[in-house]
Amino acid sequence: MVSTSIDSNLMTMVTTSIDTNPTVKKKSTGRQKIEIKKIEKNDTLQVTFSKRRAGLFKKASELCILTGAQIAIFVKSPANRMHVFGHPDANVLIERYLQEKNNDNVSLPMPPKNEFNQRYEEFLREFEAENKRNYEMIVSSGGNDHGLGYDVCIDAMGVEELENYLRHYTPLPSGYSPLKRPLTEYLRYGVINLDKPANPSSHEVVAWIKRILRVEKTGHSGTLDPKVTGNLIVCIDRATRLVKSQQGAGKEYVCVARLHDGVKDVAKVARALEALTGAVFQRPPLISAVKRQLRIRTIYESKLLEYDAEKHLVVFWISCEAGTYVRTLCVHLGLILGVGGHMQELRRVRSGIMGEKDNMVSMHDVMDGQWVFDNYRDESYLRRVVMPLEVLLTSYKRLVVKDSAVNAVCYGAKLMIPGLLRFENGIENGEEVVLMTTKGEAIALGIAEMTTAVMATCDHGVVAKIKRVVMDRDTYPRKWGLGPTASTKKKLISEGKLSKHGKPNEKTPAEWLRNVVLPTGGDSVVASLAAAPVVEKTVTTESVKVDSEKEKKKKQKGVEEAEVTDTPVASKKRKAEEVKDEVEVIAPRELQCESFIAKVK
Repeated sequence: MVSTSIDSNLMTMVTTSIDTNPTVKKKSTGRQKIEIKKIEKNDTLQVTFSKRRAGLFKKASELCILTGAQIAIFVKSPANRMHVFGHPDANVLIERYLQEKNNDNVSLPMPPKNEFNQRYEEFLREFEAENKRNYEMIVSSGGNDHGLGYDVCIDAMGVEELENYLRHYTPLPSGYSPLKRPLTEYLRYGVINLDKPANPSSHEVVAWIKRILRVEKTGHSGTLDPKVTGNLIVCIDRATRLVKSQQGAGKEYVCVARLHDGVKDVAKVARALEALTGAVFQRPPLISAVKRQLRIRTIYESKLLEYDAEKHLVVFWISCEAGTYVRTLCVHLGLILGVGGHMQELRRVRSGIMGEKDNMVSMHDVMDGQWVFDNYRDESYLRRVVMPLEVLLTSYKRLVVKDSAVNAVCYGAKLMIPGLLRFENGIENGEEVVLMTTKGEAIALGIAEMTTAVMATCDHGVVAKIKRVVMDRDTYPRKWGLGPTASTKKKLISEGKLSKHGKPNEKTPAEWLRNVVLPTGGDSVVASLAAAPVVEKTVTTESVKVDSEKEKKKKQKGVEEAEVTDTPVASKKRKAEEVKDEVEVIAPRELQCESFIAKVK
């Protein structure tokens, strides 16, 4: 609870116009709109309200800007830390408050808006640093806060305040915003929208980039022929896990085809190109490196850009499915026109979500960026060339995960409702989604197990199962196994009172056996009654004669096979036939089951 006293000369209240027409208001016992007007009595100019420190300072800064007021606020946290907010300066306002009343009318100059914004940003940075220090103190002191808010009082918050607080709360100082990662991590989670040059193959270009940037692994989404230029998405280290998601995306090309004979009518060429739209049969060309078998590919859209009748050149643009051979398409175009044709030149202008205008760079840019960093320690050029991998996932619908559940997802756990923080509208069951942190980092690609409506109404269940993990393990700290039961279990395992898999043994305390029930299937019975005394019961039964089945049907030829009596198999059969008095011993497990059932009844 924070109490703030505002002097009438320092604070200008926001007034609203009041309707002077006499109207009769309907009496109501429910909530009504509060009429805002200036407080007449100076003695009552004291406002008491409940607010978190950051929200209080933010609201005060807004009032300073809106009304031109001069405010000083002093907040003492439960950790006995003093936090001060003042506009334009807290010290000036304190001196002014302590002066006589005749000096209260002195007007203080307002600082420039840019200076105030800069001061406010500095305060926010200090506030974040203070939160980080508090967290480190709690961890070093062995506290049990576990990321629930350090000195934030949430008891007095309303429902709307709590929802807003949880949507934007990122308690753990782990991780980075994608654009603010350290350069080493930035490169490991980076992609390059490369303008591939002619002649070298895609694999050669990717190998060169790996050598230039000195990274462990590189990959590309969608191979281009050596003579083809244009868009080639190069993924670095952890970003290579997204290669397959981009390989299956659509592609766009601009092609120059040469016809073997002239076609005078341009409209005929346009109609022929339009006829090739939709699903078409294709067989890879002879020079391709894949198996030459007939397959179906889809041409989504095509457009005739230019036609030169004298040189027999056709320039067209197409949007097609991944794996489409434009070289084969040019041959089909010539066949439809009846003159024959082949591909002269090809350039890819879009691959998946990345196009020519989306920060495309050349090989020289990559090399220059690394050279500038090596010689001048300037990261700006290299950060301009390499982009975070999150740019490839902007088309996916997002599920924002709590910081405490991030590492569990990195280890392959399914995303459950308690670990979900926010979600987008329109998510369908079975749709591919991206799991993200509150800082904007991509955690994994997943398959939604719930629709948006179900997520908003359920309090338990699986939200999404993991398809491909992107983030490194232990980037965020582990937050599972911190409860009282799990902590006690770990302690018992370390002391040898439970097996390494957490199952009871002869040293297990009786209190643990009484309170803990293991999963069904027999272990729960053993766990609850392992300490019970074992009673053996013997039952004597009469001998049972077992008819031997040695004499079976003979083979079709009617030859009887001589019985072999000196083999191990025959001796086992003979022992099985000679059944005498049988003593049945009831196993202790069955006794425990009986006693367990009787105990339950």
